[in-house]
Amino acid sequence: MSNQQQPVKMWSGRFREPLDAEFESWQRSIVFDWRLLDCELAASKAHASALIAAKILTESEGAELRAALDAIGAEYASEAGKVLVRDDPAAEDIHHFVEMKLAERIGSLGLKLHTGRSRNEQIATDLRLYVRGQIGLVLQSLSAWANALVEQARAAGDAVMPSYTHMQRAEPVLVAHWLLAYVEMILRDAARLGDCAARLNYCPLGSGAVAGATLALDRSIAARELGFAAPTANSMDATSDRDFVLEYLQALTFVGLHLSRFAEEITLYATAEFGFVTLPEAFSTGSSAMPQKKNPDLTELIRAKVGRIHGAAEAVTLQLKGLPLAYNKDMQETQEPAFSVSFVAPMLALVARFTAALQFNRERMNEAAQSGYLNAMAAATYLVHKGVPFRTAHEKIGHAVRFAIEKGLELNDLTLEELRQFGEEFEEDFFAAVTLTATLDCHDVIGGTAHERVREALAAASERIAGIAIFGREAVHAGA
Repeated sequence: MSNQQQPVKMWSGRFREPLDAEFESWQRSIVFDWRLLDCELAASKAHASALIAAKILTESEGAELRAALDAIGAEYASEAGKVLVRDDPAAEDIHHFVEMKLAERIGSLGLKLHTGRSRNEQIATDLRLYVRGQIGLVLQSLSAWANALVEQARAAGDAVMPSYTHMQRAEPVLVAHWLLAYVEMILRDAARLGDCAARLNYCPLGSGAVAGATLALDRSIAARELGFAAPTANSMDATSDRDFVLEYLQALTFVGLHLSRFAEEITLYATAEFGFVTLPEAFSTGSSAMPQKKNPDLTELIRAKVGRIHGAAEAVTLQLKGLPLAYNKDMQETQEPAFSVSFVAPMLALVARFTAALQFNRERMNEAAQSGYLNAMAAATYLVHKGVPFRTAHEKIGHAVRFAIEKGLELNDLTLEELRQFGEEFEEDFFAAVTLTATLDCHDVIGGTAHERVREALAAASERIAGIAIFGREAVHAGA
């Protein structure tokens, strides 16, 4: 292809030779940054507002540009339209695509929009808008999952299950207490994402290529129009900062880790060996060979997804490592990892529906919570209340457990006479102190599994979760 036959580049004035055809194809980012079309259009309209205020554009020119930008957005809004953007043979990137389409619609006025700005600040702005919007979607889905957990916790009522340490039965807990543990993880995830959204919420427009715009632009105009808190404070940092991409991916890694832990427990608890959970058929699959099988494909896939999320975070870490200030083409490689995790919000929405459909085998869980000496800690606590030092109480109950194991009995099945061989402190009130209810309620501290404490936690949970949904809606709206 001759130089005259090639599409005109945004930067071609200084060059005489045409690009190598393979390099031309290899370095184009339109094949993935087409996802930023809406962000690019919004940022372009905001820049037009700043140019109007600076008297570079007239009000009528600004109106014509805005109308053309809206028309481009409408033309390519459908799935088929997005494919046309991605496959445009002439566009180098999403910025070039929008500029070409503007020129096609309104001629040289479309080229005037680039006055006072650089692609370096454009991509920094577009990515911030994109990540902010994605954070909003994830927060809304996290809220849905948290609400599903809370509803299951309410429905569980006084149902009991064993808790585990080292995957060995430890102490009985309310099923609601176990479910609310995941709500706490979700709330931390939401806080991390909210912090990321707050830190990225500054507008790079007006930063120029590296040193700041060469026009006296009021940068607060674009920042305000795009819902940012303020303009960025340093042009070199603004155009080269991708911390927010990495922080977003790292925050999502925590989301993935917590999803994976939940998925692992449900997968285990749904086995015949545990039998605590019945998998909903709508979220399970069968075996092509074994007719009896109902496989936990959803939880197994969720368990695996954290690898993709963490991989994206690791990729961006290595892409940013050692880059000198300011913009470098390396940063183009941070986009695909950011786009690659767009599955997280829809996946969370699936998990929310899956969680709501779970059925718990209360009888099996209750039975498991009352065997295996899970009241041993309560028994030691009983002796503490009798004035026995805890270490001594621990030893006495340990001997009693060994004796009970040898007799094939639970602690509460031993007679008072048998217990008193391990200490004169044992009295008739011991048996009331180690019932299932008493064993639960001896954990009467903030965050404990005592009935009243869990009721309090449930009452507070919905209010705490509501803040996630509100923030998520605001972030989605700001990112639109």
